[in-house]
Amino acid sequence: MKTPVFIVFFIGLSIQLSAQEGSITIEQDPRIEELTKLYTQINSKADFYQIQVGFGSYQKAQNLKSKIDLDFPGWYSKIEFESPTYRVRLGKFKTKLEAERKYLEVRKKYPDAMLLKPENTSR
Repeated sequence: MKTPVFIVFFIGLSIQLSAQEGSITIEQDPRIEELTKLYTQINSKADFYQIQVGFGSYQKAQNLKSKIDLDFPGWYSKIEFESPTYRVRLGKFKTKLEAERKYLEVRKKYPDAMLLKPENTSR
């Protein structure tokens, strides 16, 4: 006798749950969008030095980035795709002096690393 009652109860509950509808309204401060645009604009024009540690397949780049994150915690690192390979890059250095100092540090662990100059500058 208990089983039919439970079945009817669960069917009624599932119908009730599936019949519910809702809507979500997100109110966002308009200044957030302005800040996002400003951030994107500044970073797209940023001139900075980077250190390219290595390149290869996506799997190789992921493994290398994991090692770099352990060897240089707190440093900015990323994987970029430039056809036909994935490149692992480290740092965002504003000055040439800072970049060269960090480059010497990285070369001790990764001798094939290369210092990359900013694209939009004649430094």
